Amino acid sequence: MKAAYVVGNITVIDEEKWSEYRNKVPSTLVPWGGELVFRGNTLDVLSGDHQHTDNVIIRFPNSESLSNWFNSADYQALIPIRKQAAIMNLVSYQADN
Repeated sequence: MKAAYVVGNITVIDEEKWSEYRNKVPSTLVPWGGELVFRGNTLDVLSGDHQHTDNVIIRFPNSESLSNWFNSADYQALIPIRKQAAIMNLVSYQADN
């Protein structure tokens, strides 16, 4: 099976809520084999239009695991906090290889 990824582009609007959300997400990944690959701030926009300041990449063993994580009660419980904390685009991808 091919790995699947979640890429998040984020603009934080409430630092306290963001810290709460960010600290709770990792434990929601464990049951689904999710692994935080990258978390960091935008250094420079080299091409195109990108307004967000923070980025995250999470890898899952496959698309089913990714979907199960996103739809899990544990992660769904964090979405209200996320919505208060940041403006975020989350996009899922499947690896070509």
